[in-house]
Amino acid sequence: MTGYTMLRNGGAGNGGQTCMLRWSNRIRLTWLSFTLFVILVFFPLIAHYYLTTLDEADEAGKRIFGPRVGNELCEVKHVLDLCRIRESVSEELLQLEAKRQELNSEIAKLNLKIEACKKSIENAKQDLLQLKNVISQTEHSYKELMAQNQPKLSLPIRLLPEKDDAGFPPPKATRGCRLHNCFDYSRCPLTSGFPVYVYDSDQFVFGSYLDPLVKQAFQATARANVYVTENADIACLYVILVGEMQEPVVLRPAELEKQLHSLPHWRTDGHNHVIINLSRKSDTQNLLYNVSTGRAMVAQSTFYAVQYRPGFDLVVSPLVHAMSEPNFMEIPPQVPVKRKYLFTFQGEKIESLRSSLQEARSFEEEMEGDPPADYDDRIIATLKAVQDSKLDQVLVEFTCKNQPKPSLPTEWALCGEREDRLELLKLSTFALIITPGDPRLVISSGCATRLFEALEVGAVPVVLGEQVQLPYQDMLQWNEAALVVPKPRVTEVHFLLRSLSDSDLLAMRRQGRFLWETYFSTADSIFNTVLAMIRTRIQIPAAPIREEAAAEIPHRSGKAAGTDPNMADNGDLDLGPVETEPPYASPRYLRNFTLTVTDFYRSWNSAPGPFHLFPHTPFDPVLPSEAKFLGSGTGFRPIGGGAGGSGKEFQAALGGNVPREQFTVVMLTYEREEVLMNSLERLNGLPYLNKVVVVWNSPKLPSEDLLWPDIGVPIMVVRTEKNSLNNRFLPWNEIETEAILSIDDDAHLRHDEIMFGFRVWREARDRIVGFPGRYHAWDIPHQSWLYNSNYSCELSMVLTGAAFFHKYYAYLYSYVMPQAIRDMVDEYINCEDIAMNFLVSHITRKPPIKVTSRWTFRCPGCPQALSHDDSHFHERHKCINFFVKVYGYMPLLYTQFRVDSVLFKTRLPHDKTKCFKFI
Repeated sequence: MTGYTMLRNGGAGNGGQTCMLRWSNRIRLTWLSFTLFVILVFFPLIAHYYLTTLDEADEAGKRIFGPRVGNELCEVKHVLDLCRIRESVSEELLQLEAKRQELNSEIAKLNLKIEACKKSIENAKQDLLQLKNVISQTEHSYKELMAQNQPKLSLPIRLLPEKDDAGFPPPKATRGCRLHNCFDYSRCPLTSGFPVYVYDSDQFVFGSYLDPLVKQAFQATARANVYVTENADIACLYVILVGEMQEPVVLRPAELEKQLHSLPHWRTDGHNHVIINLSRKSDTQNLLYNVSTGRAMVAQSTFYAVQYRPGFDLVVSPLVHAMSEPNFMEIPPQVPVKRKYLFTFQGEKIESLRSSLQEARSFEEEMEGDPPADYDDRIIATLKAVQDSKLDQVLVEFTCKNQPKPSLPTEWALCGEREDRLELLKLSTFALIITPGDPRLVISSGCATRLFEALEVGAVPVVLGEQVQLPYQDMLQWNEAALVVPKPRVTEVHFLLRSLSDSDLLAMRRQGRFLWETYFSTADSIFNTVLAMIRTRIQIPAAPIREEAAAEIPHRSGKAAGTDPNMADNGDLDLGPVETEPPYASPRYLRNFTLTVTDFYRSWNSAPGPFHLFPHTPFDPVLPSEAKFLGSGTGFRPIGGGAGGSGKEFQAALGGNVPREQFTVVMLTYEREEVLMNSLERLNGLPYLNKVVVVWNSPKLPSEDLLWPDIGVPIMVVRTEKNSLNNRFLPWNEIETEAILSIDDDAHLRHDEIMFGFRVWREARDRIVGFPGRYHAWDIPHQSWLYNSNYSCELSMVLTGAAFFHKYYAYLYSYVMPQAIRDMVDEYINCEDIAMNFLVSHITRKPPIKVTSRWTFRCPGCPQALSHDDSHFHERHKCINFFVKVYGYMPLLYTQFRVDSVLFKTRLPHDKTKCFKFI
């Protein structure tokens, strides 16, 4: 206790001891610090020294710390390995540092380039914005100018008249009916579409008296007509069938008139009605004589002058083929031009003009003036003199061997059966048709039947009597297919017929065949012609044509397709830009509302296509190349204009009158997926390509895992209803360009060849322009046509396995060309290319155009095609001869013309060097 207190208070006795303790503690701390300092500083220095002297060891076995005794601390070899590792690591570090510095330098340069590109992009954006502003201002100015010069007109509002309207004044006499005073235009606006309501004849008493074949044929064609509507309230026209009647039914005029006036939409005077009386026999009754038809139009084959109202009523052809199509195999060919007889006539006149006038006093009282002289006696004497002269072989018979067919008074009755008459006409170059002796009988069923039979078998009609009203005379130019000679010139008929050249005679025969097929041959053609005549008279355009709706097959697109160097190696040629913008369609030809006036005669009398019967197509190649109708205005505007150019400028631009144009590839395929994919990939990078339409002709769909190539343009895979080669030429609605490149899935064509073919087609848009040429030849021993695929300097066909053609021909092939040809193609699964060449040559009377010197274009490694079958060529021989039968003549034309490009070298086989090239 005491010690503790002393220590606590710092007693003097213990003060020295405390100081010693403090001094000793300090000495221990200082020594410890010194020791630690020596260990931490000198030992690393010593270690560093010895480590840096490792390289100074002389031998591998020399000890670094001098000779020692006992165990070795480490082996020298191990230390040397460590040294080498250190050197290698040091060297790699130096290399990495150099690379790092180099990459930093490159990064700095790239950053500078990025900044420069950003500035360029900004400048380009500014320039693009300025260009867009200029374009916008230009478009705005253009629209203002167009609005000033061509005001935009909206379609008129259709005003439907009252159901029982009878408002406009009647003409002074029924015979004075014309369109302006007997037709109600308010029911038929230009934009109405020309709706037609057809009465059901079975609902009326006279319907039970109709000939069953006539009634059935009429009902069938009415159901299929595009203008027929079931809504009578909106109808522009009302059609009723009243004949032909069954024998021996005789309907009294008063009874028929009463039934007509009781029609639901007769409206007191029958305006906008058409009464049709079709005849199947030469003695068809004139049912509507002495029947008050009011303002209704009358369409029949027999007219008295007191009945017929020019420009209002219609003279129609007889319905010979009621429920059957014409048999083309029984129709004689149009060549040779000259036949056995120069002209023939068979007929018997039962009653003279004088006796007929004496009996028909009520008829004579309605006429003014005295009847003209009867020239029939002079005609008989003249024709018999020609026959007796033996200058030409003619056959005239004025009495029938058997009982003549019933006929009207003063009319020349038909002799024999129809088959016998046709056999005689097949041997006749000309067929005489003597009109009735009574000029007040403007047309009769007998005359119309003679005209029908002559046109059917290719005998050029010679009508004696200019007063006759031929069928559809106010629409058709009969002088192109028949000779109408006044009866007083009967003595000059022989001289006139002898003076016709063979070329003129063949042209008339061909035009007559066209008129017969288009307007006379079937019930469809007769009914369509009647409606078309009325529609044309009231200036309503035809309805748009039907396009084939494409049923697309879903498919997956794979990676972007590469470009085959063999297909796209064009050297220095610049074939044009690969389209980066969305595909653009050709300007659609919208049928002008004034076309029925401005293009009247061409549409009714030209063989390129009966526009009046068939709905119009959106693309029409007949118009001049420098101008096309656009929109629904009344004028036309030129499209584009060439800017000249040469060299690369010429190669890169299409130029011409339609500088902005693309084409569509149509590729037919059948279960050859690998071949198809390769063909599609070869189209990658092809300039001016709008889209590719793949016609999948197999009922089996493509493989689900099939990856389709991405070639930069849409690929439309179309599913077909059946396996038919005719599907190649269907006018698919997905085809939006005028130009179609039809190509097989195994065809190999270079891009420069395709583009050259496209350029050539644009200079001849109405022709087939393609690569593989073929020709036809006459087989003298067998007296038939042959198909020849040998290499030749002359050709008449271009295969559509690689050819350009206009979409217009797709409509004609599918809807206008005789069905018998398409049936032949389906039967043989062959000849569709020959059929298209026949069609185009028949329409244009021009041969196709072959481009480039390529002799073969098939895929060398592809599976075998149908054309390699032994029966392939035999079937094509049969096809050609059958097509000639259908057309009546050989429409194919030979040509030695071939178009080659001067921009690439032409390689000719050694045995083909004698062929001429036209450049």
